[in-house]
Amino acid sequence: MNRRQLLTICGIGLLALLGGVLTSQWISKTGLASEPSVKAFFANPWQTPDGKPVNTTEWQGKVLVVNFWASWCPPCIEEMPTLDLLSQEFLQQNTLFVGIGIDSPSNIREFLKSTPVSYPIVVGGLEGSNLSKQMGNTQGALPYTVIINSKGKATYTKLGKISEDELRKVIKDVL
Repeated sequence: MNRRQLLTICGIGLLALLGGVLTSQWISKTGLASEPSVKAFFANPWQTPDGKPVNTTEWQGKVLVVNFWASWCPPCIEEMPTLDLLSQEFLQQNTLFVGIGIDSPSNIREFLKSTPVSYPIVVGGLEGSNLSKQMGNTQGALPYTVIINSKGKATYTKLGKISEDELRKVIKDVL
């Protein structure tokens, strides 16, 4: 590979990185999750990694922090302790965190043995991936976080790892 080809590849890589960062920031500010996609989220027949059905009516009327993740996704794994910490911090403030594992039930069960969390985890699989796209995740990448207010309206989305301070501020703004 000659120097010109290397510079071209590096330039394209930098442009792609910049485009991804700008797109992510734009998506997080526009709240692209539509009302029908939020309704589809509540209507989905979610199951725990053990195959037990989840009653989403218990989620309604709360501020929801919905996090799409996978056990094979390093940034997803990195942010889980923060999500767990904040789920405990906001538990008494009508806020519920829900993890949607875009993975097989067996992979999720194995992962949770070594990395337990206190908030509900449900199996998303292919349907969860499609739902994240309907909720504004146009790139289909992970992690992807959606904040749904207590009235069932998506107020914030974030593609990529979310920081503790950013998430805390967004939740406080919704409460």
